[in-house]
Amino acid sequence: MVKDDPAIVEAQIGRPLRAESRVVSRCGLGLPVVVEVPPLLESGEPFPTRWWLTCPLAHRRIARLEAAGEVRAFDKRRREDPDFAAAMEATHARYAAERDELVPDDARLRPRGGVAGSRGGVKCLHAHFADQRAIAAGATEGSNPVGAETAAAVEPLNCAFPCVTERDGVAVRSPEWVEPELPES
Repeated sequence: MVKDDPAIVEAQIGRPLRAESRVVSRCGLGLPVVVEVPPLLESGEPFPTRWWLTCPLAHRRIARLEAAGEVRAFDKRRREDPDFAAAMEATHARYAAERDELVPDDARLRPRGGVAGSRGGVKCLHAHFADQRAIAAGATEGSNPVGAETAAAVEPLNCAFPCVTERDGVAVRSPEWVEPELPES
């Protein structure tokens, strides 16, 4: 099995990393699920997403939720339910404050918004799930109601085979990997 986290993450996401990242959450097979990304990329470009989802299984399952309209449903709920709206406002404020604390005072450009760069609404369930996994792993504190509900819909991440393997000394997506079925709830 591949032991080099950056190589694994690059194989998981299908491209080179844009900045040094640190794994904050792993699956039961020990592979990265979420990495911490700096608020400024190596190019100096601001990057609003602090926690990045790398797990292909979670990514696939969340993409289905988004395609089924769950982002719109959460955003509608935020507009209609004052308690949910307050919880989401607190989530975005916490996320932005923690990320912004990492930006040097002399930075010319700064990331903006809360989870996924949102200015209040719900933009990306992948980013909310990644935030929730970071919370669950103890990498950050707080809550994320969208992330928690998304996690309940896509977990467990119960792959029988690793999503990344080594071929000729290079980390690659594993041809043995198949999406496991979600257990009945």
